[in-house]
Amino acid sequence: MLELSPAPVTSLYVHVPFCAQKCEYCAFYSEASSGELINRYVNALVRELEIVAADLKPKTIFFGGGTPSLLNLRQWETILRAMEKFNLLGAEEFTIESNPATVSADKSKLLRDFGVNRISMGVQSLDEKLLDRLGRIHSREQVFKSFDTLRAAGFENINLDLMFAIPTQTMEIWRATLNETMAMQSEHLSSYEVIYEDDTPLYEQLKAGEFSVDEELGCAMYEELISAATNGGFHQYEIANFARGELNREKIPARVCQHNVNYWRGGNFYGLGPSATGYVRGVRTKNWSNTPLYCDQLEKGKRAIESSEELPPLRRAGEIAAFGLRMNAGWPFADFKSTTDFDLRNEWDCEMNQLAERGWAMRDAEKFHLTHQGLRFADAAAEMFLR
Repeated sequence: MLELSPAPVTSLYVHVPFCAQKCEYCAFYSEASSGELINRYVNALVRELEIVAADLKPKTIFFGGGTPSLLNLRQWETILRAMEKFNLLGAEEFTIESNPATVSADKSKLLRDFGVNRISMGVQSLDEKLLDRLGRIHSREQVFKSFDTLRAAGFENINLDLMFAIPTQTMEIWRATLNETMAMQSEHLSSYEVIYEDDTPLYEQLKAGEFSVDEELGCAMYEELISAATNGGFHQYEIANFARGELNREKIPARVCQHNVNYWRGGNFYGLGPSATGYVRGVRTKNWSNTPLYCDQLEKGKRAIESSEELPPLRRAGEIAAFGLRMNAGWPFADFKSTTDFDLRNEWDCEMNQLAERGWAMRDAEKFHLTHQGLRFADAAAEMFLR
């Protein structure tokens, strides 16, 4: 009998680990940029792309970081020409994260010419003092200027990324930022509450008693975010994500970040670059969180994988259940069954009932989803589904 080869993977994440300087809150793997190491990284990334290219037919591509927009024109051209050579261009959604300080007209044109069609811009705040507090390298003025530059280059799908519950941020400042953001009319909005991660300057300052966390204010700011976004024409489709466009049968708007939806729906994806994780056909991989070591491995002709783990089917299904609950649509039972081969109503009946009784979730004959209150405590709800 003829054995069919598996369908190629349709999602690609690339981690660019360089920043102009490290932000006060950041716990992602990133480092201050150095020209020579960036060139070495670019060459190593091209080798890693070549190794996986035969198993990739990307519908979504996402370059995250770090600050991918920090790469210069020549470095971007090297990566994009390699992707063209390996038949990796032409994705329906090709996103690059950008810092407003590193957007330029010529770089924007180059990216558009090679099929990049979505930019995610890390704004965080439109208040100068708070930008300084977070260690951001851009000014509020650069946000508006860079947004106009991207529009002029032909980008019709832009995400703006904000943070709230920043130390010293008041509700008045937050409202002003939301009002100005709505006026910019982006297609997508992401907004996250500040998380105090170990080994970040912000966490050390909190521990030292330089400021305290106001949980009530954080909750009020989240409600203000949902209200402003909804009034501004956005639809919330995930705890921290809002998009414009028509709603489909699951009430998911057209301008969602398709790449992230693939994560939340348990899809396969390759993860390339230092520290990147991937998930392909039941195996989770993680690359070394060390850029010189990453380069060294690829210069020897092998992938820079630190660890790989084959997840038991039930454990993987539990993770997929947990991730999917981040979305307002939750899980239609039929979709979960076709994704995981498990039935939520068999394996997680008790957990679903507990959450419904608590007022954190709703279930009917077709699906299970978190309520408005439940989404606020989604992490606690998700933990109940892990096996």
